[in-house]
Amino acid sequence: MPLDKAKTLQVKYCGSKHPLDVGRLALINRKIYFEYAPGFLGLGLQLSPFKLPLQPGVLVCEDWIFEGLFGVFNDSLPDGWGKLLLDRKLMGIGINPNSLTPLDRLRYVGTRGMGALRYEPEFSETLPEEKLIDLDVLADECFQFQINDQDQFIDDLILLNGSSAGARPKILVSIDPKTNQFQMTDNNPMHSHHDWIVKFRSSVDPQDIGSIEFAYHLMAKEAGLVLPEAKLFKSRTCPGYFGVKRFDRTKISFLHMHTLGGLLHADHRIPSLDYEAVLKATYILTKNAKENEKQFRNCVFNVFACNRDDHAKNFSFLMDENGVWSVSPAYDLTFSTGPSGEHCTTIMGNGRNPGTSDLLKLAAIGKINEHKALDIIHQVKEAVSKWRHFAEEANVSRQSIKNIQAELSKGRDE
Repeated sequence: MPLDKAKTLQVKYCGSKHPLDVGRLALINRKIYFEYAPGFLGLGLQLSPFKLPLQPGVLVCEDWIFEGLFGVFNDSLPDGWGKLLLDRKLMGIGINPNSLTPLDRLRYVGTRGMGALRYEPEFSETLPEEKLIDLDVLADECFQFQINDQDQFIDDLILLNGSSAGARPKILVSIDPKTNQFQMTDNNPMHSHHDWIVKFRSSVDPQDIGSIEFAYHLMAKEAGLVLPEAKLFKSRTCPGYFGVKRFDRTKISFLHMHTLGGLLHADHRIPSLDYEAVLKATYILTKNAKENEKQFRNCVFNVFACNRDDHAKNFSFLMDENGVWSVSPAYDLTFSTGPSGEHCTTIMGNGRNPGTSDLLKLAAIGKINEHKALDIIHQVKEAVSKWRHFAEEANVSRQSIKNIQAELSKGRDE
């Protein structure tokens, strides 16, 4: 692993058949600058219209939310589990992770990131020979890494992590559609394999966390949310592993993806947003009332399904090759009591016990008529009332079904 530090980086956009030069990042006197490539300016593709609009000249980020990095590039960086792996790897070879700049970390992401942005030159890694992947073996390696500090698995886990975010261990794998076997992805949209993100339990998760998240996926589907394809992958040692098919890919390229946190420069570690801001940002970005309805439905589900881990990085947008934005499929939907029992994102100022009255006020802000809002609320509540059915289908344990049912019943808002 080279030790030279990044001073400049080229940013590429892979949202079309051929990669396009977006511009250049530079680190000068501890400040990060960016300049769009002249050819990209003429395309009219607003990759981050709120904080990094298309304009000529050198731009500098004036806030330090992301260590001086523009939010659209910070979205490419792993956090939680992925950051932990990289930091542990660096310490193992004698490098202080705190000495790395955001540009250094983007070099580690290189061409393996989520979404359509790529960074050059990347730190080169010697890739292992292609091999089939056993989910149970990897799940155990993740667990041993967390519990017993067993660092011998780090290289494989880093390569399989891509740049995915979140606290729970996860891997990025390809599934051969002919054999259904797992293997390491090459992040190439032209191959015939399908890329999936598969999650494992953390050291504090229940044994059936994968089943719980899959039950929530089934419940959210019944509630009318737009979702990625998902599966509960079989296991020999637990009820199963929850996985979702990547939704940032087309048959020939990638879709540009931007989190709400990156769009607004909101730190997801600090609860600071209200759904009023979520809906307003959605409407301004997409210019589409239907997209606002999708976002409102996501909010209603989070309220009644007790998913209070609704922080700024758990909302994302996708931009197609024509520059048109849409709300991404919903993800990271599962039971969560949230910080101190509150939603990370408040609902009209209410994070503790929001209900229908708060949601109707929010709908009005989002220009969603009351009749439509009540229909969405009714459909979501009906789906949540079937929790036990979805949980049994997903093989959730009896104790987890009972515990979650008790919390869902508190938020039924009857």
